[in-house]
Amino acid sequence: MINSINNVSQVNNVQNLRKTENTSKVSASTDSISVSAEAKEMAELYYMDKVAQETPDIRADRVAEVKEKLKDPNYLNNAVFTSAADNFLSALGL
Repeated sequence: MINSINNVSQVNNVQNLRKTENTSKVSASTDSISVSAEAKEMAELYYMDKVAQETPDIRADRVAEVKEKLKDPNYLNNAVFTSAADNFLSALGL
């Protein structure tokens, strides 16, 4: 009976050896992902839409500033009109 126990342990050694051989054959591969140009454009549009939704339509601080300036009768002069017209035309790309 003692001899049969030794044989079992020898079989276990062979099985462990085979498991080690099999794991060394596994090759490492790298995963990759590619994003299409259309998906990138959609992500950018989504981000821009999100920012636009979170941005208030009216900037109360600028409105208050302009109201204060308009109370001064000397504020409205040719220089202010010319500057406003130039800014408006440049915003239009003209």
